[in-house]
Amino acid sequence: MAKDIKMVNKKPKAIVLLSAGTNCDYETEYALNLSGAEAERVHINDFITKKKKLKDYHILTIPGGFSFGDDIAAGKVLANKIKFKLRDQIESFVKDKKPIIGICNGFQVLVKLGFLPDITRNQKQEATFAINNTGRFEDRWVYLKTNTKCIFTNGIKGIIYLPIAHGEGRFISKNQKIRETLHRKNLIIFRYCDKNGNINDESNPNGSENNIAGICSLDGTILGMMPHPERHIIKFQHPRWTREKLSFEGDGYLIFKNAVRYVENGL
Repeated sequence: MAKDIKMVNKKPKAIVLLSAGTNCDYETEYALNLSGAEAERVHINDFITKKKKLKDYHILTIPGGFSFGDDIAAGKVLANKIKFKLRDQIESFVKDKKPIIGICNGFQVLVKLGFLPDITRNQKQEATFAINNTGRFEDRWVYLKTNTKCIFTNGIKGIIYLPIAHGEGRFISKNQKIRETLHRKNLIIFRYCDKNGNINDESNPNGSENNIAGICSLDGTILGMMPHPERHIIKFQHPRWTREKLSFEGDGYLIFKNAVRYVENGL
């Protein structure tokens, strides 16, 4: 890892990448700041024009929304803009093993970019997202069975509760080899489940194969997930916070906190 990843009495610098159609950026910035980072919302054009440099940051988040109106396909235009305008900067960021998280539209971007799951390590697109098999936009809370394989989920309990809000959330792998590798390498980080942790069709809001809600890279430093952790950072965001005894920290908090700790520890 690059030497500049180590922090000495300073907060890790986190970037919330903006583009036309981004939303959830303020919530993501808040989540990162609450977790101990120094977060900044920056438009992609500032990196393209070299007004800002990606190497000056330690954590990259691509938030939710509808980048460029989801023209062509969800996340495709932003993925191409990153690929062809920021290739050197983003590849250097990945090579240095700095944490990257893509949330909802950000997950779609990372998949279209070829950074997830990147089984073949050639940054070619190996999966996609299709319209929800319900035929409608899904906006509700879901239970997720969690795998601690990646740096973002270290220490997270088995089942967490987060909201979703997407129209193209159905994850589909390119072929059987990709599907088998996702399982064999333990890269499926979140799976839709019921409140008891059972994986079934009824708990799958969009028809994703194997109830996939989130996956990580082979080295665990890149995470893509459809649910929104930034929308459950503190208990007051929980829909039943007045009726249930909840800890102050919401289920999404530790995902961001883990990224900050990873940087602070220089791992």
